[in-house]
Amino acid sequence: MKQLYFVIAVLTGAVLTGCGIGGGGGNNGEVTGVKQRSFRATTPYGMVYIKGGTFLMGQTDQDVTFAQTAQTKQVTVSPFFMDETEISNTKYKQFVFWVRDSIAITNYLNDQKYYYQPKKGAPADPNGRKYINWDYVAKNPLFSLRGKNASANQQKLQGLYYQGDDRIFDRNEIDIRMLKYNYAIMSLREASNYRNDKNKRRSDFIIRDTVGVYPDTLVWLNDFSYAANEPMVEGYFSHPAFRNYPVVGVTWRQARAFTVWRTRLSDAAKQRRKLPPNSPYSLPNEAQFEYAARGGRIGTDYPWGGPYIKNAKGCLMANFKPGRGNYTDDGGAYTVNVRSYFPNDFGLYNMAGNVAEWTSSAYDESASTFVHDLNPTFNYEAKAADAEVIKRKVVRGGSWKDIGYFLQNSTRSFEYQDTAKSYIGFRCVTDYMGRDIRDRR
Repeated sequence: MKQLYFVIAVLTGAVLTGCGIGGGGGNNGEVTGVKQRSFRATTPYGMVYIKGGTFLMGQTDQDVTFAQTAQTKQVTVSPFFMDETEISNTKYKQFVFWVRDSIAITNYLNDQKYYYQPKKGAPADPNGRKYINWDYVAKNPLFSLRGKNASANQQKLQGLYYQGDDRIFDRNEIDIRMLKYNYAIMSLREASNYRNDKNKRRSDFIIRDTVGVYPDTLVWLNDFSYAANEPMVEGYFSHPAFRNYPVVGVTWRQARAFTVWRTRLSDAAKQRRKLPPNSPYSLPNEAQFEYAARGGRIGTDYPWGGPYIKNAKGCLMANFKPGRGNYTDDGGAYTVNVRSYFPNDFGLYNMAGNVAEWTSSAYDESASTFVHDLNPTFNYEAKAADAEVIKRKVVRGGSWKDIGYFLQNSTRSFEYQDTAKSYIGFRCVTDYMGRDIRDRR
């Protein structure tokens, strides 16, 4: 036995010495942590910081529908950042143009100038990957009719345009069916549910999706029977007059694809500057949306307080359907600029009215009874073959075509994840890295 103990002691000493733990590295044998860059959370562009806290989630007024789908529950929400406005047409168009240009460069142009060139003497990527030089793209737009490369580019990009009988007056118009975004994300909740299943592989928890990114502009006709909304179809997303209006006609899947793209866009910029990445962008969950909408106020019906939709001067406080259908009484017949009306106490615009907004939460009538009271949410990753009832996603905030009831902080509604509407948009959130609210000064 003595010899056995001796052998173990020798082996242990050898391992410690070999790993450089026993006093090397200038740390005098103390546990000092690994070297990392310091990190201080900064507010992303266009977002506001929402301090975490506790609130009463659920109905504060009578349940006029007697649905009992928003029962009161005290919950706690961690701090996060949220877009101060709904995602506008111009911001979503940046996503569409990124997808368009990526497809044009990789599938049609075959021009090495649009890629990053390895430095002299640097080895080529072992996997043959090439990365688009977006700075060069910005200086040399692909679809510009001017410049030395314009004529050559137009000839190479003909495959991106509508062909044959699909053309009108022989105009070059992008075939929007080709604008698809491929992405993959990890489903951490699924991985947690099967963490002890040895038959599962990492790939079983990776969600892969291919999404057409162009908004469905025909929603302006599909959502309303016998309404002359053709001008909205033709101009709402494309005309610069609507650039700062909320994007609509996007499905829940398209909204999530936007958050994935936005995360990658941010990470790439951070990587170039050798900075640690921020938390991924996502759609707000149901609790985050209601907490943010309340703006720190307790027991109020609307983001501006309550219990009325008009202020003391008789002015309407949001864009909705007043009375029996006087749409223009609030200042807009349809949607309005994303910075219209006064923000709530958190600095957030249009958390009620203008457009209803997608959340990341799946819809269940009784969700308030079984979700946790710390960062509550109910998620379900519905597949294409699943029943329609489990493809429902929570929609919050009410819209320009809704009556005042749907503008209340606690009102819950839903829409199917693959459905687009002329009155549903979205905004993004990202977690505040560092959970101690005292860290934020």
